[in-house]
Amino acid sequence: MSMKKKLLFPFLLFPLLTFAQDDLLAGLDSVPANQPVESAFKAMKIVNLESTKLAAKKDFYFIVAHRFGSVKDGFEGFFGLDNAVTQIKFLYGFADWFTAAVGRSEQAYDVSGKIRIAQQTQNGLPVSIVSFNSLAFNNQLKESNYPKMNFENRMIYLTQVLISRKFSERLSLELAPTFFHENFVIEDNQDNSQLAIGMGGRYKFAKRWSVNVDYAVHTNRASNSQFHNPLSVGVDLETGGHVFQMHFTNSQGIHEAGFLGQTTGDWGEGDIFFGFNLVRVF
Repeated sequence: MSMKKKLLFPFLLFPLLTFAQDDLLAGLDSVPANQPVESAFKAMKIVNLESTKLAAKKDFYFIVAHRFGSVKDGFEGFFGLDNAVTQIKFLYGFADWFTAAVGRSEQAYDVSGKIRIAQQTQNGLPVSIVSFNSLAFNNQLKESNYPKMNFENRMIYLTQVLISRKFSERLSLELAPTFFHENFVIEDNQDNSQLAIGMGGRYKFAKRWSVNVDYAVHTNRASNSQFHNPLSVGVDLETGGHVFQMHFTNSQGIHEAGFLGQTTGDWGEGDIFFGFNLVRVF
């Protein structure tokens, strides 16, 4: 081959190499398209509010949620260590899109389920949508206080639409329109059917740590109600097979009807509760 042809040969190959490179890059760019966006939240709850996370198929969860007494009680209440409330919950992933749970707290026995309606995707659907529904039996209504109480009076029904978006590896936000109905309400002017709008978020500030906040507005609370809207602030620590959540909240109630409808604490008066959620996966 002459020197002239040798010099010309690379220039003839250059367009072919360029097209091949473009095809390869186009293939690489197409890989993330419409892929599910995972881990908007690491735990089943943001703090009190349910998150859009579901259990993986056949995963079994054991969850302990604990709220100490009000720190406002000072030394007399051992700075909240007395008068604590605990919820025990067992949760199972029947499918990647369906999770069911049973729980028991001082306020209620409950059965609940989460159904994934849609999932956020790369370059596609911008949000994840999950339906959360709960059927509960009020455990606080005692026959000694309400002699005419029957089984139906104790029932509590709740449904939520959880809508979340993972904006980046650090930031996720959620909105949760909520309807719940209590067959028996303790305040005379309170409607049995109640509405609330929950909102919350997670900001990951280190490899295993995030700060979490959630808040809910009760939109048809009785005008003379003694209760407040729940505000909770805390941190998540991811440690292998479990997530440990520590937080401060003005609600000692753990069941949805408890913290959405009957929050007694007031941040402005220092009437808050320290608590934690311990999540173990098997």
